[in-house]
Amino acid sequence: MLAVLELNKNTIWGFVILLCITAAFYILHRFIIKRKNKWYLKLGVWFGWITLFIVVLFITWPPVQAVPAVSVKNAEKTEIVSLAQGDLQGVYNADKSVEVFAGVPYAKPPVGELRWKEPQDSEPWDGVLLADHFAPMGMQPRNLPIYYSLAQIIGYHDYQISLDDNYTEPVSEDSLYLNIRKPAGKLKGAPVLVYIHGGSLQTGQPWYADYSGEGLAKEGVIVVNMGYRLGIFGYFADEELAAESPNGTTGNYGMLDQIKALEWVRDNIAAFGGDPDNVTLAGESAGAASVSALCTSPLAKGLFRRVILESSTTASVKPPHSFRMIDEALAAGKETKEKYGCTSIADLRAISAEKLVNEAYTHHHMTVDGYALTETPYESYKKGVHNEEMILHGYNEKESAAFILFDRANMKNYEQKIRGYFGEYADELLTLYPASTDKEADASWAEIYGAVFFDYPHYCLNRLAVENNIPVYEYLFAKTNGRIGNWHSGEEVYCYGNIPDDSTLYDSRDRELSAQMLNYWKNFAANGNPNAQELPEWEQNSGSDTVMYFGDTTEMISEREHALFAILDKFEGWK
Repeated sequence: MLAVLELNKNTIWGFVILLCITAAFYILHRFIIKRKNKWYLKLGVWFGWITLFIVVLFITWPPVQAVPAVSVKNAEKTEIVSLAQGDLQGVYNADKSVEVFAGVPYAKPPVGELRWKEPQDSEPWDGVLLADHFAPMGMQPRNLPIYYSLAQIIGYHDYQISLDDNYTEPVSEDSLYLNIRKPAGKLKGAPVLVYIHGGSLQTGQPWYADYSGEGLAKEGVIVVNMGYRLGIFGYFADEELAAESPNGTTGNYGMLDQIKALEWVRDNIAAFGGDPDNVTLAGESAGAASVSALCTSPLAKGLFRRVILESSTTASVKPPHSFRMIDEALAAGKETKEKYGCTSIADLRAISAEKLVNEAYTHHHMTVDGYALTETPYESYKKGVHNEEMILHGYNEKESAAFILFDRANMKNYEQKIRGYFGEYADELLTLYPASTDKEADASWAEIYGAVFFDYPHYCLNRLAVENNIPVYEYLFAKTNGRIGNWHSGEEVYCYGNIPDDSTLYDSRDRELSAQMLNYWKNFAANGNPNAQELPEWEQNSGSDTVMYFGDTTEMISEREHALFAILDKFEGWK
């Protein structure tokens, strides 16, 4: 029962009350019930104890509480930074090497009449805004706190008992805020990296430790993380919304938030010592898909110079996730209005966010709306239209592992899965990936699934970059460890330099690799070339046939899936 309270993040009072109740029931049982030796009395004691535990569980439920920007209690405050909006003050990290400014508004709260509208300029504030806590994450479905603890144990093998985290993190429509981490002290002209978090455009938050900007900030890079609208709040499309928009747009509110955040960085980052003309835009998973789309959005032109895309792009002919055409978006929007009995957008705006949030899975796709995206990124690149000057990108060896955890293949369903998805190209795939055992079938399905959704789109992006004479560096992350290893998102803690010093889940090679990747990312953000004298040379992927291997070694290797990619080219209609 104590374990349940801990995993559920109940308040300290829950532990105290439970121990007191347990002591009282022990005394009752030991000195009264046991002497009478009546089975119904003993059963009553157990029933009473369990009933009171359930009561304790609910009355000491973890409160919703803003997350501190740093782990240091009573953290020292930074110097005041003056912006056009007002004065801002952050806090120092533990060793005072990094200044953190959390929860800085970059747009008006998109609530009420501003739900499903383009982001508006944020309001100025009076006095000094103390930016020492993160703002709420974007509105998204949430599970019980115990679910996240068990996921940390089972999925990440990484759970720490603590008395400082007995609360739940807030979610809200009011989530358009930035977190800025800069090297401590006076700066001028520092490189800037703006990061877009992943989560299928349905979930996620901009302060997760794995991609915290603290590691890069210690190396001289200013890092900005953004919140943006998610799910139905960020990607709902409707003809009435397009009609009321001065730009005729609908379906891309989350993407417009990202552009608004980039505009804020352009206008304000110099106050923190950053160079607004030296911005690298980075992201992972759906964040990388967003970066990919922003590379061809006319609204994002001039807002960044370089991009880093980890484990997703929208550069293939038919982007496999996080993307749809306007007719699909409008059809889904119409179904949602009908589902809730709404005849107008006013009706839908009147429904609470807590009720609508469950539509996240229906609406989590960027849309070719004619404004933020005039066509697919593939079509734009084929015309030579793009915003970035250099690209660093790549994928992980076992991208599919988490996504097919409950969709495993075996000899009974392997061929059916292949034929159901690939149709006329199934025979070629079955020849390339034959299976005679359940183990082989499962491994082949994992390889093919990962390639379709992650590896192949990066191959497409690389070729488009080469066609457009964009310097491009590609990687394959394959390092295993005691945590999530080389699964989807496993690279983040390495390349952003955030492996905990005291973690036993990583060995000396992990830490060496993290130092290398952090330096590659830092160098790329600074000047567009990841290389430095002390690092293994990372060659440009000018032939789309080699990648930098990040595993037990750091070296250039040949791309391993060209035969599979050739079949996918035919399946997709690549020209």
